[in-house]
Amino acid sequence: MPIVLRSSQRWRVWGAHIGLLVFIAFLFLPFLLIVSISLRPGNFAGGHLIPQSISLEHWKLALGISYVDADGVLVKPPFPVLTWIWNSFKVSLISATVCLVLSLVAAYAFARLRFKGRGPLLRAMLLLQMFQPVLALVAIYAIFDRTGQVVPFLGLDSHWSVALVYTGLLAQHVWLIKGYYDSVPREIEEAAAVDGATPLQAFVHVLLPMALPILAVVFVIAFLWAMIEYPVASVLLRGEDKLTLAIASRLFLFNQRYLWGDFAATAILAGIPLTALFLFTQRWLVSGLRSGALKG
Repeated sequence: MPIVLRSSQRWRVWGAHIGLLVFIAFLFLPFLLIVSISLRPGNFAGGHLIPQSISLEHWKLALGISYVDADGVLVKPPFPVLTWIWNSFKVSLISATVCLVLSLVAAYAFARLRFKGRGPLLRAMLLLQMFQPVLALVAIYAIFDRTGQVVPFLGLDSHWSVALVYTGLLAQHVWLIKGYYDSVPREIEEAAAVDGATPLQAFVHVLLPMALPILAVVFVIAFLWAMIEYPVASVLLRGEDKLTLAIASRLFLFNQRYLWGDFAATAILAGIPLTALFLFTQRWLVSGLRSGALKG
């Protein structure tokens, strides 16, 4: 049976749709501006939203491809953009994976086991999370400067060192996963134990599959934070080929040389893997965030 709307209700529906379309347009406007800048000849931030002429010179440089300009001069890529993107992806993948493994194990201990000091330790982790790594940059630099003299791959200018620092920031992830574990009835694991499953088997085969949404949330949060983190990486990384994109992007706007077009093309190129990650995990993100916030 068709739904008949009153005239006033019909106008409210149309108004809501128009408002949503305007809101979506405002959301996409910055992205469209970046795309427009990346397709314009020259490195200019101003101009029309729709370029008067299309040029792929910025995309070629971002992809590491040389080109010949209008004057017949060979223009080579000024920066190793793909190397920077790979460095960011590598550091983020390592730190997010290790952080996820440590968090899910620690959260299980806090959610299912009872031991002395459990409550104070949980509160202490939450308190320490209030102090960001930027407050300890001098100490972090000194630690890895000395450590590198003994263990070279954990010294300065090492991606492993940066990933190790990122891995230590897992208190919020432990709390998030613990909240999800607390929402799962213990009777499910007890039923698995009655069927002969050990605590490890119940954890791996029963609890972890149910916790997949919150695990996806934790991985995405840790991955994105590592991709955009600046202070720690700027202190530990020195060589141009070792930089992550977050700290290397400043070179596009340095020494009175503002390469807006190259910067825009690089930003879009770096956003492709992040977009793919969101598309792959979107079915778990909403349910994971909602379930992880049920109980603390």
